[in-house]
Amino acid sequence: MTEEKNAVKEEKTSFVGQTRTELSKVTWPTKPDLLKKTGIVLGVVIFSAIFVWIIDTIWSAGVGLLLK
Repeated sequence: MTEEKNAVKEEKTSFVGQTRTELSKVTWPTKPDLLKKTGIVLGVVIFSAIFVWIIDTIWSAGVGLLLK
């Protein structure tokens, strides 16, 4: 039982160590780069939402006309 607990503890410690090593390799974006990409994502999301809304409105009107 003690060996199993030690093995689990070693696995957790190894995982945390490996995670820290990988995170130290990450190239984090600069603030201007982050703001630029965030703006692009928000723009695409807003455009997509408006596009879907327009298509839904047209589709609803078409179905409404067919059901009259």
